[in-house]
Amino acid sequence: MSTLRAGAVREFRAVSSSSEGKIGLPPHEWAAAEPLNQRNHQRPPKLPFVNATQYAVGILREVMCGLHLMARSKILDDRKCFLVQVEQLSTRRPAVSVDELLAGFVPSPRFGDVSFGSYRPDPSQPSQSEAVTLLQDFAKSSAKKQAGGGLRKLFGGKAKAKANSTGRAGIYLDGGFGVGKTHLLSSLWHEVEGPKAIGTFVEYTNLVGALSFRKTVEALSSYKLVCIDEFELDDPGDTVLMSRLMRELADAGVRLAATSNTLPGSLGDGRFAAVDFKREIQVLADQFEILHIDGEDFRHRGLPTPPEPVANSDLDARMRRDFAGSTVAVDDFSVLVDHLAGVHPSRYRQMLSDIDAAVWRNVHTITEQSVALRFVVLADRLYDKDVPILASGVPLDQLFTPEMMTGGYQKKYFRAVSRLTALAREAQEIGDRQPVG
Repeated sequence: MSTLRAGAVREFRAVSSSSEGKIGLPPHEWAAAEPLNQRNHQRPPKLPFVNATQYAVGILREVMCGLHLMARSKILDDRKCFLVQVEQLSTRRPAVSVDELLAGFVPSPRFGDVSFGSYRPDPSQPSQSEAVTLLQDFAKSSAKKQAGGGLRKLFGGKAKAKANSTGRAGIYLDGGFGVGKTHLLSSLWHEVEGPKAIGTFVEYTNLVGALSFRKTVEALSSYKLVCIDEFELDDPGDTVLMSRLMRELADAGVRLAATSNTLPGSLGDGRFAAVDFKREIQVLADQFEILHIDGEDFRHRGLPTPPEPVANSDLDARMRRDFAGSTVAVDDFSVLVDHLAGVHPSRYRQMLSDIDAAVWRNVHTITEQSVALRFVVLADRLYDKDVPILASGVPLDQLFTPEMMTGGYQKKYFRAVSRLTALAREAQEIGDRQPVG
C-alpha cells in the first residue's frame, strides 16, 4: 500500500468505525486495517469508496483554506501597522503622584546618553574646554554629599574658574543658545551617582506649586545634586521662591548647578524695575561660581522659518500617511489652549505620555501673556519628547504677538518658536520620506 493510502487508513479509522453510513474505505483495504480492530475481531461495515486522489484533493483544499485564513490574518495585522491611533490632549487630565513628579527630573531623551566625552569643544573657544574641566572637578567633589555649610559655601561670586573650589555648592554656566550648556549640565547629572535631579527653572517652580514649598525642600534635601537648566525669571515671586529654595538646599548640603543664556546680574532686565527685585537678583548671582562659555549665539541668525501650514482639508490624509502605526494627539488649537489652563504645568509631561506625534487644527496667534507662558511650557515638553507636529492655521512664527517677541519674556517665546519650528520641520522630513502615490 502506498504511503498516501496508508495515511488514509489511519485518517478514516475513527469515522469508519463509529457508525454505518459515514465515509469509509473500500472493502479490499480493511485487511490492512485489521490490526486496528483486534479488540472485537470484526471488520467495519462496507462504506462508499473514496480513492486516494479524492482524499488528497480534500486535504489540499483544507490546507489551502488554512493558508488563506493565515494570509488574511497577516493582511489584517499589516493593516494595523498603517492605522493611526488618535488621542486628544484636550481630554487628558493626568493624576500624578509625588514620586512620578520627581521621577520626571531627568535629562530629556535628547540628552539621555550624553557625557563629557561626547561634548566636542570648539578649539577656537578655550572657555568650552575649561567648562568641561570645571564640571568634571565639580562632579568628583559631589561624590560625597556636603554636610551643611549652606551659604558659606556659596559665597565667592564671580571668581575665575581656574581658582575652582570644588567644595562650593554652586556652579553656573552662562552663554548663548547653542554652545552646549544643556549638554554639559546633563553630562554632570550622568556623572554624579546617587539621588539627583535636573530640570528647568520653570519646572522647579511648578514642582513647588504642585507639592508646596516645604514638601519640595524635604523631597530634594536628600539629593546629592540639583541641576537647574535655563535659569530665568518669570516674575519676582518665582525669583524669591527659587532663591529661598536654593538656600535651603545648600544648607542641607545639596550641590547646585545651573545654566542660563544671560549672566545672573542681567536676568530680569527689561521686565521689572523694583529695587527689591534687583536686590534679589544680585543675591542669586552671588551664590554661584560663574563661567562664561563663549561661542556663536544662534539668536544672531534670527528666527528659523517654519514650514508652511497644512491645509485643513489635507491634515487627515497627511496624518495617516506620515504617522502610520503611531499614536497621534489631534486637537483643535483653541480647545487645547483652553484646556492647558485646567492642568497644572507640572503634569504636562505626563499628559504627553505615549504620544508619538501631534496635529493641531487652526493654530492662531496667542494674545494673552498668561496663556502664552503656559503654552511655552507645553512647547518645552513636546521638544523634550521629540514629538513632530503637523499644523494648520497661522505659521508657527506668528504664534505670539510682536509685543511678546520683543518684551521682557522674549527669550521664552523665541525658544518656544524655535523648538516648535524644529518639530514641524521634523514632521515635514517624515512626510518627504514617504513614497509618492
